[in-house]
Amino acid sequence: MANLLALLLIGFIVWWFWLAKPSRRKAVTDSIDVIVDGGVYTPAVIEVTQDKPVILNFIRRDASPCAEKVIFAEMDVSADLPLDQEKKLELNPHQKGEFDFTCQMGMYRGKLIVK
Repeated sequence: MANLLALLLIGFIVWWFWLAKPSRRKAVTDSIDVIVDGGVYTPAVIEVTQDKPVILNFIRRDASPCAEKVIFAEMDVSADLPLDQEKKLELNPHQKGEFDFTCQMGMYRGKLIVK
């Protein structure tokens, strides 16, 4: 019984971190709300237009220390996320491509797609 539960837990962890399809949102306005809760960013994939400024409004609902910061490593941008408050992060992506954003431990993961 314990082995079966362990296998189910392993399967859930694999699905959660590698197989689950994150929610996706295309920026049709200059501002997008990103909810930080339950180990995920919602939406986790954000499409924006090159050279068009966009504001990402991060709203952290998870009290976990892992959720305290968002980091766009390739863009050299990071921000502290206060609990239950909105943190506006303005980006003006000048280069096309896909840019990952994560928490400081890399467990929360998202992607900014610049077209």
